[in-house]
Amino acid sequence: MNPRANLIFLISLLLGTTITISSHHWVMAWTGLEINTLAILPLISKSHHPRAIEAATKYFLTQAAASALVLFSSMTNAWQTGQWDITQLTHPTSCLILTSAIAMKLGLVPFHFWFPEVLQGSPLPTGLLLSTIMKLPPIALLYMTSPSLNPTLLAVLAILSAALGGWMGLNQTQIRKILAFSSISHLGWMTIIITYNPKLTLLNFYMYSVMTMAVFLTLNTTKVLKLSTLMTTWAKTPSLNAMLLLVLLSLAGLPPLTGFLPKWLIIQELTKQDMAPTATLISLLSLLSLFFYLRLAYCATITLPPHTTNHMKQWRTGKPSSIIIAILATMSVMLLPISPMILTIV
Repeated sequence: MNPRANLIFLISLLLGTTITISSHHWVMAWTGLEINTLAILPLISKSHHPRAIEAATKYFLTQAAASALVLFSSMTNAWQTGQWDITQLTHPTSCLILTSAIAMKLGLVPFHFWFPEVLQGSPLPTGLLLSTIMKLPPIALLYMTSPSLNPTLLAVLAILSAALGGWMGLNQTQIRKILAFSSISHLGWMTIIITYNPKLTLLNFYMYSVMTMAVFLTLNTTKVLKLSTLMTTWAKTPSLNAMLLLVLLSLAGLPPLTGFLPKWLIIQELTKQDMAPTATLISLLSLLSLFFYLRLAYCATITLPPHTTNHMKQWRTGKPSSIIIAILATMSVMLLPISPMILTIV
């Protein structure tokens, strides 16, 4: 793709995200969502492979339907209350439609079927955008409307997402699909706490984005797409694979790594809200996703010879990409010691 066209699409992504998270009117938020959708489509289909075209088509149809539901929800609320302000979503039917629309945009269960297929058909850099920056506008809308949403419905969606995200990722060998189901599982943790402590949802999303960026950039550097390929990379890039091992364990939520912090705070908040059984259930369901994180981490540390003679170049620590990966990996592993400061902020 032309670098200028690539730059235009990335700027459009940032513009659409900024419009949505900074708007107070439903039509402006909808406009930002549409700009995001139209900007990411060329990035998904730029390889012109049939799987990429299929992924772009599935993404367009799903996001267009979800955006139409967002607009219908806001129109229904405006018809009943006369308010177009995002924070004034009070009509019950509008709240239900909006919850379904946001779940479809994020890929929450039972609207999750499009996300693994789209991520599998996208290049790794585009998959990183789909897993991080494209999730921010819907989460911002959830954040702004959280006092009006039904906590029971959100809890059901969250439990189902944590369960299916862990269960469906168990038998996958394609790393992009594993990361897609990982995203669905993490979205369950973000959704279950949104009505009780929205700041924890944002904290969880920010930390998930940092860890996911480290994983995707590492995989993009080593050109790894399957578990069988991941098992041959230790011989060439041992330091990079060691960082990937720690980041994957952090993404799994193992203490004392950074990924344990948001889960710890969410379980603590759910217990304060007299939801100890729900906290126990979602904690047990996270053990499913822990299994495939451990499998990924194990594959990253196996020393097998490459299958072909086309060896990748030695990873050098002086390159700008390696510096970025090292910083993200450090943040993914070392943020837990500052948790008392984060607790005072939250």
